[in-house]
Amino acid sequence: MDWKGKRVLVTGGAGFIGSHVCDELAERGASVSVYDNFSTGFREFVRTREGVQVIEANLLDPSRLTAAMRGVDFVFHLAANADIKDNLKEPRKCIDENVVATQNVLEAMRAEGVRQVAFASTGSVYGEAAVFPTPEDAPFPIQTSLYATSKLAAEGLLSSYALGFGFSVWIFRFVSVLGPRYTHGHVIDFWRKLRRDPTRLEVLGNGLQEKSYLHVADCVAAIFTAVDRSTEAINIFNLGHTGSIRVNDSIAIIARALGISPRLDYTGGERGWVGDSPKILLDTSRIRRLGWDARKSIEESIVETLRFLRDNPYTDRRA
Repeated sequence: MDWKGKRVLVTGGAGFIGSHVCDELAERGASVSVYDNFSTGFREFVRTREGVQVIEANLLDPSRLTAAMRGVDFVFHLAANADIKDNLKEPRKCIDENVVATQNVLEAMRAEGVRQVAFASTGSVYGEAAVFPTPEDAPFPIQTSLYATSKLAAEGLLSSYALGFGFSVWIFRFVSVLGPRYTHGHVIDFWRKLRRDPTRLEVLGNGLQEKSYLHVADCVAAIFTAVDRSTEAINIFNLGHTGSIRVNDSIAIIARALGISPRLDYTGGERGWVGDSPKILLDTSRIRRLGWDARKSIEESIVETLRFLRDNPYTDRRA
């Protein structure tokens, strides 16, 4: 796709992945509208430049959203409530921000004649998968988290609008993403704990949970590869590294990078929290057939994330 001169709306454009998508769009000559309420996004992540505007608004405000959609050619819907551990504390908030917000985006698009949207879903929709690596056409098991349930419901809305209203949709099922501007997940959780007490680390689970991670630069490259080269009405892609790592191994990398040797205290058995999947490893052969592959190793991604957290202490202000 030729992005030069295109008008693109990015929900969650001040967030981790969203801000990197905005940077890439601006580099490609697009006119970018960053739509964010800054509840979790950071103003520091938005690079002020010609062709980039910021709309501070909530996706639960249909009138603001519809106004922002006027004249737009393409939407990246990346805003979400992504806190898997704590969504059970406020179930309605998760549904509002992930399902109702997606419905509002789609209705605003329909009202303004916008027909192309890319959506950030999650590899958690596979629950406790029976097949590893898990392909996009794997049967869905019982959902194990409210977060994954909300993302799967949003995927259903996108597919229905594609078939019902002639939309083109790109759905990306991510593993956990690491790298610069990372502000949520296991690396920052461990980093915060170890800053408070470098001699001891409480670990949710037994340390044997196995996950695949992906560097944000590789993630963004995969997104644009898919949008540029896959042109079906409904395009679904797993995005992740071909390898995986256990929590204990990730802790060893973090401790080595920080120069410490903490005692590990395990809690919670094989599942760190309600809704956690002990293993996530996605089959990424579909996106790799389009010519993409991850360039950064998982260890490189963890170390680079720690470096960012060290050099940008403002990201810890919402701890």
